[in-house]
Amino acid sequence: MSTEQPAPQRAAVLKGLGTWLPRRAVSNEELSARLDTSDEWIRSRTGIRQRFWAEPGTATSDLAVEAGARALKSAGATGADAVVLATTTPDHPCPATAPAVAARLGLGTVPAFDVSAVCAGFVYATATAAGLITAGIAERVLVIGAETYSSILNPEDRTTSVIFGDGAGAVVLEAGGADEPGALLGFDLGSDGSHPDLITVPAGGSRQRLSDTEPDPADAYFRMQGKPVFTHAVTRMGQSSTALLEKIGWEKESVDRFVGHQANVRILHSLADLLGIDRERAVVNLDRVGNTSAASIPLALGDAVADGRITAGDRVVLSAFGGGLAWGSTALVWPDITTA
Repeated sequence: MSTEQPAPQRAAVLKGLGTWLPRRAVSNEELSARLDTSDEWIRSRTGIRQRFWAEPGTATSDLAVEAGARALKSAGATGADAVVLATTTPDHPCPATAPAVAARLGLGTVPAFDVSAVCAGFVYATATAAGLITAGIAERVLVIGAETYSSILNPEDRTTSVIFGDGAGAVVLEAGGADEPGALLGFDLGSDGSHPDLITVPAGGSRQRLSDTEPDPADAYFRMQGKPVFTHAVTRMGQSSTALLEKIGWEKESVDRFVGHQANVRILHSLADLLGIDRERAVVNLDRVGNTSAASIPLALGDAVADGRITAGDRVVLSAFGGGLAWGSTALVWPDITTA
């Protein structure tokens, strides 16, 4: 009888992490000078003190290329078999932005495509990349979340202009064993399309273009209904994280770090309370970068690794919620990697 042990189940393993922010930091005081708001109002309601906005001439692909290059360097890799880019603010409505990013990174003719799930985009893109790896289609996938939300913000709307920032974060996933540090242990994904108006850009798509009415100029900008979004975000991320923990067999008390979508510090604290973990275990970096939508989670990971809040061996849960409505969660034991 053979005594050989079965090979570990094939999994997507995190091997590299890179981030990038535009140079221009926009403080609450700068926004208060032209909007009916104040630093105290913004901080008390969101926890944000500044965000970064891209300079004129900078596009989402520019941020994605920088973050992607750093993730590849972090992984010690010179290439990838595929690129999955999560974004709500592509360079153009058509074509997708990912192929241009792949070409600029020198990755050749690899498959590259965009994923649109708004603030849940990075988790969705990560799940997509993990599927490519576990199916044997790819050995290494570059996953990027990149946004230039400043391009779709209404400069007269204080409820959105003070919240969102630009930035990009990326990870490299490689084929490995499910028992390795860095292996993505499972996913929980969901959506509810019965609330499309809670988070939306009304104009620009076929619904508006093929209608008989002229859009209001303000319809070209991002809109969000804050109060119901808050409630849905806490409920959906809480349910998703709980379902994921049950699926992978982790007790809530065993989670070292919870990295939620960086939308609002009150949401993150409410989630920690709901999950029964200390608020200190919820990673927060939105105070310095704002809500960066699909770039939110990798940017938070980058900061937490850089300042030692996440270290090798930590049990980490990632969870996000965004327009659609869409949400998702995943988890991993953090590997011994450095950011670039």
